[in-house]
Amino acid sequence: MITRTLLTGLLAGLAAGAVLTLLYIGKIQPLILAAEGYEQGVDPALSAPFMRFFDTFLFNILNGVGFGLLLAAILVMRGRPVGVGPGVLWGAAGFAVFVLAPAVGLPPELPGSISAPVEERQIWWLLTAAATAGGIGLLVLQARRILKSAGILLLLLPHIVGAPHTDVYGEALPAELAAEYVGLSIGTMALFWLMLGAVAGYCHDRFAGRSDEETRV
Repeated sequence: MITRTLLTGLLAGLAAGAVLTLLYIGKIQPLILAAEGYEQGVDPALSAPFMRFFDTFLFNILNGVGFGLLLAAILVMRGRPVGVGPGVLWGAAGFAVFVLAPAVGLPPELPGSISAPVEERQIWWLLTAAATAGGIGLLVLQARRILKSAGILLLLLPHIVGAPHTDVYGEALPAELAAEYVGLSIGTMALFWLMLGAVAGYCHDRFAGRSDEETRV
């Protein structure tokens, strides 16, 4: 079981992290450099050292492996065959929990954006992710109506409370640039999670035999 979880998480994380890095460098990075140019008043090309790309790749791989191990552990504990199709659905659930639900209140922001203190945003993000995970779990895994109703309430609760926002208005960045960044960021993370789920689902079933051998030993 341990080998199955590790292999599934590592391979899924590596695949999803590599895809995310390619999308980030090709689509997201130019927008960040442009935003830094507005913020600092310098040529964006001067803000793109090689180490930034290396750091991005390393962070995405570690991020992918971390989420991959979490997803692999959940699939193993469920103890059922998964496959690519259901794996994609698990990836979609992860996307809803960690990206989509928090982005409803706190969309991705470029450097130079005016926002609430980072501590307040982090706390709201964590509570929203936890509430969304619990809500989806109650809706999908429970049959009783009262529990499903509680799941819906959990999904709505963070947005009823509301995300933290600053009282200062106005942006130093063009609205078109900020809007494009939000769309591309959410889109690339959707692909990341769908890839993570698909590979995790495939590897979960592929390494089932290895897990059985460990049990016999």
